[in-house]
Amino acid sequence: MRISRLLVKTLREAPSDAEVESHKLLLRAGYIQRLASGVQTYLPLGLKVLANISSIIRQELDAVGAQEMLMPVLQPLELWEESGRDKSFGEILPAFVVTGRGGKFVLGPTHEEVVTRTVSAIAESWRNLPVTVYQLQTKFRDEARPRFGLLRTRELLMCDAYSFDADKDSMAATYEVIRLAYNSIFSRLSLEVVPVEASSGAIGGDVNHEYMVPSSIGEDLFVSCTSCDYKANVEAAKGGKVDESDIEANLAEGLKNSQGVDNLEFYTPGSGSIAEIADQLSSHLGKLGSKGLIQALVGKDENGKDVVMLVPGSRSVVLPFGWKLYEEEDFDVSKRFIKGFIGPVGLEGVTIVADPLVSASPSVGWVVGGNKADTHIGGVFPRRDFNVDIWMSLAQVEDGDLCPICNSQVALRRSVEAAHTFQLGLTYSSKMEGATFLDKSGTSSQYWMGCYGIGVSRLMAVVAEANCDNKGLIWPKAIAPFLIHVIAIGGTKDEKVFQSAEKVVGELEDAGIEVLFDDREVSAGVAFNDADLIGIPWQLVIGAKGLAKGVFELKNRRNGEKEEHSLEDLAILIRDLLV
Repeated sequence: MRISRLLVKTLREAPSDAEVESHKLLLRAGYIQRLASGVQTYLPLGLKVLANISSIIRQELDAVGAQEMLMPVLQPLELWEESGRDKSFGEILPAFVVTGRGGKFVLGPTHEEVVTRTVSAIAESWRNLPVTVYQLQTKFRDEARPRFGLLRTRELLMCDAYSFDADKDSMAATYEVIRLAYNSIFSRLSLEVVPVEASSGAIGGDVNHEYMVPSSIGEDLFVSCTSCDYKANVEAAKGGKVDESDIEANLAEGLKNSQGVDNLEFYTPGSGSIAEIADQLSSHLGKLGSKGLIQALVGKDENGKDVVMLVPGSRSVVLPFGWKLYEEEDFDVSKRFIKGFIGPVGLEGVTIVADPLVSASPSVGWVVGGNKADTHIGGVFPRRDFNVDIWMSLAQVEDGDLCPICNSQVALRRSVEAAHTFQLGLTYSSKMEGATFLDKSGTSSQYWMGCYGIGVSRLMAVVAEANCDNKGLIWPKAIAPFLIHVIAIGGTKDEKVFQSAEKVVGELEDAGIEVLFDDREVSAGVAFNDADLIGIPWQLVIGAKGLAKGVFELKNRRNGEKEEHSLEDLAILIRDLLV
């Protein structure tokens, strides 16, 4: 491909709204172009990278027996109502709903309902199982805050795979097969990826893993034990083992400190957040700030029973699997909880669950909600002023907390999510009509499902972020849009140089090597700067001085090393590059 014919325009400076290196460089090098917030056009260079990433994914999934298909973007809303996920719209799974002549449709953010309907109409017997299908499809997410170019968008290219098995053990075995295929994919992309335990969110299932790429720009955090192999997304990570003797010791110490400390009632009008409460009570809390507050959240456990969860105010809550927080309508129906002012003192008829950190009271006691509007209570100690029914790890893990496996300290690592896999179990087949097959005994059984997603367009940004320098992109060989960038110094101005370059390009292309040929009449400086910015793995330079000696210069874009080679050795070079 000649640059003079390529639809590309390099930029010396990145647009002001580009915040991270991958976004800046993909724009500057002409790989993508912004159409709207969270919506990008993939220019020819960018589309070639996407195609190469997609090819690797296809090869690895095909190798383990998965079958490619293509499902509609438009999904009837009735399917989502059938699974119950229409209620997951909004913050958890933001989706676009459109209305047309055929009714209401979801612009697919994911395809669990559609694939369940599709496969169940065909795989009617245990003899048809296991089966794994996948697609590369455009997805739509109504992101409230798109950012970082391709990392958080409203429209994205995803590979989503779905497996159907006859029982739980078979589902777990398929999950392991796909996990190994994922490892191969990321290895070929030259990415350091760390699989971690994660929260299933709106997708469902009780076993799932995120594939995290450590990155300073990541919006996700994962917990990594400093001693053992425990790793988990911060939203799913658990603190150290609940040690009853430690809790008892903390409670006893609290009772001792509580002597002479009376409960104090504070007027906290309009307080809604922990930060606002801490600010209003700063004179009482002093340096403790939010660490002196107990945050009480009301929800329902896996059996639908009301629970009040307690964590220190400085921590977020990680919900146990199957538990849900109260929504506005729940507060309206219950009327027993005053939102924003819930506390454990005097609260009866509800299970109180507390993180072990709550057992260690500040010397002046905790400040808690007063269970009436505009009121908080200070000087509160567990066991003296309230009892805890269940001690359970609820607080989001922080640096230095203890590992739940070995009780060593853990560290937080910032990262970008590259993929997410789920053992769905019966989550969808138990809800979708007709999602059954006949087992070996002739009995109607529900499918055991798994789902596996890779953000293909996001991977393009993740790889770019991990493979660049102050001059531009440095694509790994496996997904580079071209393998060699040939530069003819002076372009068509020097006929002899240009003809030699054309001959070299022809030999490379005849050998099956994709070449980007800079045939423009620009200065050497412009040509070299653009070559570094675009980031093709090797740059082959032909100039008048080299041609006089019968040599060309080959530059390795990654390490910057330059070597001179005889034009006669081009065949050997081609052989080496194709290895």
